[in-house]
Amino acid sequence: MATFLYKLGRFAFRRRRLVALLWVGLFALAGVAASSAPTAASSSFSIPGTEAQKAFDLLDERFPGTSADGATARVVFKAPDGEKMTDPAHRAEVGKAVAELRSGSDQVASVVDPYQAKAVSRDGTIAYTQVSYKVSGMELTDKDREALTEAGEQAREAGLTVEIGGDALLAAPETGASEVIGVGVAAVVLVITFGSLVAAGLPLLTAIIGVGIGVSTITALASTLDLGSTTATLATMIGLAVGIDYALFIVSRYRAELAEGRDHEEAAGRATGTAGSAVVFAGLTVVIALVGLAVVNIPMLSKMGFAAAGTVAIAVLIALTLIPALLGFAGKRVLGRKARKQTAPADDKPNMGTRWARFVLRRPVAVLLAGVVGLGAVAVPAASLEMGLPDDGSQPTSTTQRKAYDLLSEGFGPGFNGPLLVVVDGDKAAADGAAKDIAGLDGVAAVTPATYNKAGDTAMITVIPEDRPSSTETEDLVRTIRDTTGDEVHVTGATAMNIDFSQRMNDALAPYLALVVGLAFLLLMVVFRSVLVPLKAALGFLLSVVAALGAVVAVFQWGWLGSLFGVEQTGPIMSMMPIFMVGVVFGLAMDYEVFLVTRMREAFVHGERPGQAIVTGFRHGARVVTAAAVIMIAVFAGFIGSGEQMVKMIGFGLAIAVFFDAFVVRMAIVPAVLALLGGKAWWLPRWLDRVLPSVDVEGEKLGDAGAPAGDGGKERELVGT
Repeated sequence: MATFLYKLGRFAFRRRRLVALLWVGLFALAGVAASSAPTAASSSFSIPGTEAQKAFDLLDERFPGTSADGATARVVFKAPDGEKMTDPAHRAEVGKAVAELRSGSDQVASVVDPYQAKAVSRDGTIAYTQVSYKVSGMELTDKDREALTEAGEQAREAGLTVEIGGDALLAAPETGASEVIGVGVAAVVLVITFGSLVAAGLPLLTAIIGVGIGVSTITALASTLDLGSTTATLATMIGLAVGIDYALFIVSRYRAELAEGRDHEEAAGRATGTAGSAVVFAGLTVVIALVGLAVVNIPMLSKMGFAAAGTVAIAVLIALTLIPALLGFAGKRVLGRKARKQTAPADDKPNMGTRWARFVLRRPVAVLLAGVVGLGAVAVPAASLEMGLPDDGSQPTSTTQRKAYDLLSEGFGPGFNGPLLVVVDGDKAAADGAAKDIAGLDGVAAVTPATYNKAGDTAMITVIPEDRPSSTETEDLVRTIRDTTGDEVHVTGATAMNIDFSQRMNDALAPYLALVVGLAFLLLMVVFRSVLVPLKAALGFLLSVVAALGAVVAVFQWGWLGSLFGVEQTGPIMSMMPIFMVGVVFGLAMDYEVFLVTRMREAFVHGERPGQAIVTGFRHGARVVTAAAVIMIAVFAGFIGSGEQMVKMIGFGLAIAVFFDAFVVRMAIVPAVLALLGGKAWWLPRWLDRVLPSVDVEGEKLGDAGAPAGDGGKERELVGT
């Protein structure tokens, strides 16, 4: 592989105008396709095989015209102190608001009058109207949402408190500001790392081009493939992360080859052949982690994973071709001013990476114990992990959704915010029997009369729990209803769907881990020609992920340091958080593992002692891996400032996971373990060595081709450093 990539890098360097033109052309073509494609709707959400999904499918079949996916909103009114919503003046204001809601948007399917529907609290102080839409919340436009929020303005002016809740206010998270912050921090870190604006600009430029092509392609295909308007979010996050990382490593290796005295074309070829090989395998581990999301068997997650994996593949191709081409345009400007003025190689002074590696080699047991015990202590809260999906009750107390949630709980009980929809596949007798059985269960506050379809063979019953939607009591109630009623009774609705989704994610975590870690283990065995190094990489990753989950539980579930991170309401951890964290962090963790350890493997293969190979790997790789980790932490940490609890949790979890994995596992535990193993770290059974394909990641087969005049005898030594 190194030989092929070496030739590819030299070709891209020589034909840089053609290569650059091709990528710019693809960028423009993808942009045109995206701009001319129809607007993507929200991806249809389904959980095949669950009871909640079966009930939704039954509703679509037996109640034609009833959209189970349609958005809903509840506009809640509260009278001033000492007054009631039944007062004539207040009834008139509510009537005006209802009329305004009905005419405010073409997407409104129905608006319920609170007085006709008896949607007034027993004490008469709180009333609500429910607005049903023809489309999902993600498909509503800003104009539709403005009409919803402005409908009660006149009632507010008349003295009523008006708040709005429901998924009609749901919109795709705005991540633009976070991305700008991340790119800004990345630029600063890259300038510090390289000491050259040109060298710093190359990773940013190529990452933006790669993400642009990937996201534009997703946008162009979104309507055709039902990718949805949120699919591009994960692709943007991961594409930006790996795009910067991959370019960073190749540019760094190119500068190192120039420092060894090679000409520019040869340096580009060798950088692509060696660091480029690591990029290919690092990219494959990320692709495995993302494509592996299909194991969960939730179509929306599978599509997000495939789309993000495609963006990662583009990032790899750009790093292997566009980076060498742009290095040809950059010339000596890719080096800092001080390096350009040097006429002889710089003194090989120990840098920070060298000093740290030597420290670990002197005290491997102490470093290993400190890292493992420290992460183990942080991981303890993960044993108390409770999973669920956020609702309006987890919103900040300053939002209208949270205020509406609290008003409904005050007026109608906490379970009113999470009604259960029971679908009975049977006649009136079956529906009446099911309603009677459910009404007698503990934890049920109310059961509404059944609504039948035209054929009279299917009924819908609404069940109001006594407890809030995200409580364990409501979850137990759903299971009790399913266990005590017949096969013709199905429980669904947003609350039941959330419970089934959380259960599906929990059940899929172990198979997903086994698939991703297993395939990556095999891949790393091919890269490192070792059994123990991939095993150490996998165990270190699991330790960092569990520690990160422990930190997430401590902050978002227990409330520790919650005020520091803007957590206003503690609660269950988002159910997709563990598997999402495993997929994303695994890919990035293996990036750092591959880039750091391949340099050690390269040095070892070329004759250095095991301990010296560790020092060599850190001398060349620690600074770059540190820069890449800081950039990723900054990108993810930018999301902590979001007002959305889910986005805040994802940002914190990924940032702390990258911190643990890069600085504790890869920078401390990995060299400590390798120091203790010594030469045994690179042990591989002979029979396995014969079976595994040889890919030459270290560039051993490049030989002395292109060595500077008079320096051929040192070539093997130079390649290994």
